Amino acid sequence: MSKITHDVLIIGGGPAGLSLAALLARGGVRVACIDREDPAQQASAVFDGRTTAISLGSRRILERAGIWPALAQYGCAIETIQITDGDSPTLVTFAHHEAGGEAFGWIVENRILRRALFDHARATKNIDHIAPAAVTALIRTPDRVTATLADGRIVSAPLLVGADGRNSFVRDWAGLGARQWSYKQRAVICTVEHDNPHNHIALENFRPEGPFAVLPMTDGENGAHRSSVVWTEHGPEKDSALTYDQAVFDAALTARFPDFYGAIKQIGKRAAYPLGLIHAHDYAAARTVLIGDAAHGIHPIAGQGLNLGFRDIAVLADLVIGADDPGIDDVVYEYQRKRRPDNMAMAGTTDILNRLFSNNVTPVRALRRFGLRLVDRTAPVKKFFMAQAMGMGSGMPGLLPGLMNDRDAA
Repeated sequence: MSKITHDVLIIGGGPAGLSLAALLARGGVRVACIDREDPAQQASAVFDGRTTAISLGSRRILERAGIWPALAQYGCAIETIQITDGDSPTLVTFAHHEAGGEAFGWIVENRILRRALFDHARATKNIDHIAPAAVTALIRTPDRVTATLADGRIVSAPLLVGADGRNSFVRDWAGLGARQWSYKQRAVICTVEHDNPHNHIALENFRPEGPFAVLPMTDGENGAHRSSVVWTEHGPEKDSALTYDQAVFDAALTARFPDFYGAIKQIGKRAAYPLGLIHAHDYAAARTVLIGDAAHGIHPIAGQGLNLGFRDIAVLADLVIGADDPGIDDVVYEYQRKRRPDNMAMAGTTDILNRLFSNNVTPVRALRRFGLRLVDRTAPVKKFFMAQAMGMGSGMPGLLPGLMNDRDAA
């Protein structure tokens, strides 16, 4: 039995957990990240159709963590966002030149993000990435939390971070609880090839069954133009688009795509996952905090789920780096105070938007179309929503010294 001691113990090796490890390590913090997944399998060279939207604010956090250079050439910039409602013409257009010229965000393949995170962790001396590994027990004492692994190893640190997703073991162990509900919707995700360039446009079409989003991707290895699709649906699983044969699925996609894409063909795998909201009652307990989906899981309608997690890690790193004891109450409860309101606001906003736009009642439809047109024509309101899309809204200022102004830090 071996015992390993660190400053921070992270359970969960997804994007939030490993990005936090990278950010802390650059500040001289010794980090252990326990990951149940096998890095070799997770970073497989086979494209599985899944992508991640990284906002401008999140990119700057990844730059500070030293991860963005490995992602830059693989990310496709979102320069324009077009919003429509059903079969109506475009109601809102957000253009990057109206927001200072920066892209709203970047679409990156999940496998590319995972590979960059794994490679960075392996090359960083202050990060001990323990994977694949399973935690069998946690014990909290006044000065630290100790984890026992399935292979008998013992890992301890003054601060435990739960980054282990919606079904968080850490959240349950700490007794933090959560409120949650299902939207009775599924997100069908896939990648498509299309004849014509996407011109870095992201589309969001609000339909009665839920939003239909098209996100620009880099061209494939064969030179084909590609986009990522998030198709929200409801109803029995037997009727899901996931069950369609290829010809029917491609025809259904074509009916939902604007003509300028040209011919549409789905490639790779399709996948579906249920949509719901979960929000922890508290983010902090003695020597313990939650980040990312362990603290909050929201509807993907605004594309901000992972980006909220990046905002969590920026705040937490700011508090931990330089602290004599990273697990004291002043750190963990200040983290909760700073992050919970922002996350609650985004969870509430996405919940309302989904209910409002997944509704075909005529007066509601007319009201929301009027509201979207008003947003498009009212400069201050439009600027506010563009800032939110870029991840540069109210939750960001002041996170990490110089973060928001230092674009070259990496």
